[in-house]
Amino acid sequence: MSSDPLLQPYTLKHLVLKNRIMITSHEPAYPEEGMPKERYAAYHAERAKAGVALTMTAGSAAVSKDSPPVFNNILAYKDEVVPWIRNLTDACHEHDCAVMIQLTHLGRRTGWNKGDWLPVISPSHRREPAHRAFPKKIEDWDIQRLINDYADAAERMQAGGMDGIELQAYGHLMDQFWSPITNSLDEPYGGDLKNRVRFTMEVLQAVRERVGPDFIVGMRYTADEVHKHGLTEEDGLEISRMLRDSGMVDFLNVIRGRINHDAALTDVIPIQGMPSSPHLDFAGRVRKETGMPTFHAAKIPDIATARHAIAEGLLDMVGMTRAHIADPHIVRKIVAGREHDIRPCVGANYCLDRIYQGGEALCLHNAASGRELSMPHDIPKAAHRKKVVVVGAGPAGLEAARVAGERGHEVTVLEAAPEAGGQILLSAKSKRRQDMRGIVDWRLQQCEALGVQFRYNLYAEAAEVCAESPDVVIIATGGWPDTQVLETGNHLVVSSWDIISGSETPGENVLIFDDAGDHPALQAAEVIANTGAKVEIMTPDRSFSPDVMAMNLVPYMRSLQDKDVTFTVTRRLMDVEQDGNKLKAVIGTDYSDFRDHKYYDQVVINHGTLPMEDLYYELKPLSFNLGAVDHDALIEGREQDAAVNADGAFQLFRIGDAVSARNTHAAIYDALRLVKDI
Repeated sequence: MSSDPLLQPYTLKHLVLKNRIMITSHEPAYPEEGMPKERYAAYHAERAKAGVALTMTAGSAAVSKDSPPVFNNILAYKDEVVPWIRNLTDACHEHDCAVMIQLTHLGRRTGWNKGDWLPVISPSHRREPAHRAFPKKIEDWDIQRLINDYADAAERMQAGGMDGIELQAYGHLMDQFWSPITNSLDEPYGGDLKNRVRFTMEVLQAVRERVGPDFIVGMRYTADEVHKHGLTEEDGLEISRMLRDSGMVDFLNVIRGRINHDAALTDVIPIQGMPSSPHLDFAGRVRKETGMPTFHAAKIPDIATARHAIAEGLLDMVGMTRAHIADPHIVRKIVAGREHDIRPCVGANYCLDRIYQGGEALCLHNAASGRELSMPHDIPKAAHRKKVVVVGAGPAGLEAARVAGERGHEVTVLEAAPEAGGQILLSAKSKRRQDMRGIVDWRLQQCEALGVQFRYNLYAEAAEVCAESPDVVIIATGGWPDTQVLETGNHLVVSSWDIISGSETPGENVLIFDDAGDHPALQAAEVIANTGAKVEIMTPDRSFSPDVMAMNLVPYMRSLQDKDVTFTVTRRLMDVEQDGNKLKAVIGTDYSDFRDHKYYDQVVINHGTLPMEDLYYELKPLSFNLGAVDHDALIEGREQDAAVNADGAFQLFRIGDAVSARNTHAAIYDALRLVKDI
């Protein structure tokens, strides 16, 4: 038996969990018509198969019709959810993995113009900034029906074979009752702390009456709102003791903070550049003072921290949720002594930020996560070994090389720069974003183990590629900044890359014109603002930096808002003219013929990239597929077998920004879904 603290079994009530690693409740937004169908089950089953002891689904499943989903949540108020829950739990139980689900009513944390267009409800009329709905103040008849809704939903989950449930009380209806910020009710549900917790106790009692004493019921809740008018740490500890003393709660899953706006949410669920495990010691205090089984997750991305949490008695089960999105096989690799092979979570938060913009959870650098029905996490060997040449060692090229190596092919990578990484190296220039290097470093490590050969400082031309006698050539040369966006004066501007890389010195009064809306504009703004310069970020769009998304925007704003930085929306830079030692910027708008001008000493353009495609077009007539991709074969997971040029010597493909400006995930997905079938 292993002595590793993480691999010790843990008994929760009657349930024996085979190790101390869990996936906490989260909603990847994969339901179809509110049901956790095949994709949802495959996502959790992949992690169960790899050895995680407990996986929790749904963050959170809605118990009532007036709690409409904000990001494609499971509809636990529908009877038809039961067989889908059964399918999911069976898929995980097959691998000795326990399964639970989180149930909630969102209260004010949703919108009235969703679902059945019912009014949003809360214990006060106070609006939540993130979701903007002004709630109806809850009435007595609402309370009684909601208690019944919770019990109904719990019964459905029990019927679906779940090992237990947890009730959600951070930012949702339950702790809207708890918090003095959001509860303006009179007695018996308002006033002192005991009254504010009354609704929760009545829900727990109704749930227990419905599911019986043996079914596991826990609570995931904020034990400190970290707000001068909110629940204090002492309030949270008192609530923790009340939950323990009720005898109706089997575990506590501790949260610290609020989630009512982007900045608060990001402190609860920290991203890259923020401290790791910031609330771990606090969760340990809750465990010590209550003696209750205690779970917790908040940026615990590495095995050393997780092991510390268990070994020091801070937690009974440690949540590694985003880490399992990056690598679902963490436990399997720990057991096999292969911790060095774990694909790191780099904290890019592409997973959560996509959800909050109405998308589905995807990992920035694991394109198979969430695509388990079509993309493999373990790459199978090819029937025949081929010689594969990859040109470019950015994220697309490195993923292509890794997957080709896993397929058993002989792989050579030609890279013009002295090191691998491509645009990731620019991202990592920011101290806050240095963890992005993990995307590169992990792939280099995997490639080295697979025998992939790298040749650096080689600006490959057709002759060098052909000299390798390849069977397959993959062009992953990336892109180059496109600054040709003005009617006149393009020669007077610099790119965001120039500023980030240090090839151009920041000015003292700088305009950044950003119509790409991605990270480089804000990253360049940080570089410039940190010199004490004045910066204006201008976009023709109605909002700035839409591709940076909510939680990633928070650190930028914290960095920029105490400096001389302004944001201008719905304005388009038309021309730049030299006017003495200044640059005259002619500014227009897409909404009218309005024109204005302002003076700066530097103009920076962020307009995406143009593909570096010359080599591709040189090689195209030499290939037997003429560079063509069979889209049906690509989507359906079949080998590319087009042969339209009898004189061709190899297959030719291009991926990532060598095709068009997109992002890191798109580049890696291009590589995975193409090369897995070569």
